[in-house]
Amino acid sequence: MSRIKTVFTQLQQRGRKALIPYVTAGDPDPGTTVPLMHAMVAAGANIVELGVPFSDPMADGPVIQRAGERALKHGVGLGRVLEMVSEFRQSNDKTPVVLMGYANPIEAMGPATFIEAAARAGVDGLIVVDYPPEETGDFAKDVRKAGMDLIFLLAPTSTQRRVELVAKLASGFVYYVSLKGITGASHIDLVDVSANVARIRQATGLPVGVGFGIRDAETAKSICSVADAAIIGSRIIQEIEASPPGEVITRVSAFLRDIRSAMDGVKS
Repeated sequence: MSRIKTVFTQLQQRGRKALIPYVTAGDPDPGTTVPLMHAMVAAGANIVELGVPFSDPMADGPVIQRAGERALKHGVGLGRVLEMVSEFRQSNDKTPVVLMGYANPIEAMGPATFIEAAARAGVDGLIVVDYPPEETGDFAKDVRKAGMDLIFLLAPTSTQRRVELVAKLASGFVYYVSLKGITGASHIDLVDVSANVARIRQATGLPVGVGFGIRDAETAKSICSVADAAIIGSRIIQEIEASPPGEVITRVSAFLRDIRSAMDGVKS
């Protein structure tokens, strides 16, 4: 059983939901990333989503774009991100790590080489924003053969055909984008999210995580009344940006502890 499946199974048995924080690898600096990953787990994160810096992040809003720019200035690319995962694995072999990024760095490394390197580093799941499910059949098979999960995004505009195709190819969990647009947007419509999560559940038995627009404990709690996981990215990056030097880990940890506490009040 994969680490991702194990986590969701254990949480379901305990009546809890998954907290999945996102940070960009190398932001605010490369030396902070691995300690921050460990701190987020200690604060209640169940899965860590690690962004791979890229120069043209089409799905990301200004906040995560700035994080990627800071990381790129430090020279953090895909190879360095995999080194960070390996370092994290030296003292944590249980918490799943999901890489989120874009096709270009993978294509530059070579998909086969990347899959082998990611599996060896201890990556558990991949989100490749611009690999459409219609064109990723072979890639998905190779990812699964390597023991990793390929996670797809679904949105309010996803057609029933797209939902069914993702249900056929995906593993680990399905990432539902709660809003039309980019990361960092707001104004989640819980009624709409609930209806679309229900539609996804009709097509797959995989857990459904919801991201984009979750900004505080109350929003996370509301989302977890209808979904299996809350995925939080831009709001965490804002904490990083607002933190004085040396206080990033403390501030992000405090933010996540509040989120975890609120989520634990939600019954499955």
